[in-house]
Amino acid sequence: MQLFLMRHGEAGYNAHSDRERKLTDLGRHHTALMSNWLGRSVTEFDLVLVSPYLRAQQSWQEVSKHFPEPLHWITLDELVPSGNPGQVADLVLAYAEQYQAKSVLVLAHMPLLGYLVSELVAGEEPPLFATSGVALISRENEKNDLVWQHAPHSIS
Repeated sequence: MQLFLMRHGEAGYNAHSDRERKLTDLGRHHTALMSNWLGRSVTEFDLVLVSPYLRAQQSWQEVSKHFPEPLHWITLDELVPSGNPGQVADLVLAYAEQYQAKSVLVLAHMPLLGYLVSELVAGEEPPLFATSGVALISRENEKNDLVWQHAPHSIS
């Protein structure tokens, strides 16, 4: 299985709550740039799991323009910045197994994504994710490896 972890695009701070922060124009641009780059090596996602926060939902709207409709798309309430990485790792793997997904996209936030990498990949320190950044974890025979991590500034 290929597990793609993506951070939402840059978001503004003019909102009533963290949950309601909207993508900036630069955030939309960087998310589209990363999606276009990712589309060169990924043809589709079997399963997409997205945070309920507005900026993550808007990021998924941008990403979805570059890929066919996924077989399964779920807003997962646990994918919030303060989410429990152990619980989220278990949920992601359970959904992937349930739907027999070969290619999974998780669109969420820091610090959760960094801790999720550590939870999934033994011995891996939590990496930082730039906004719109993506990491690929390969899972074979219940062993996970961090293959790469890129951000908008590292793909051009």
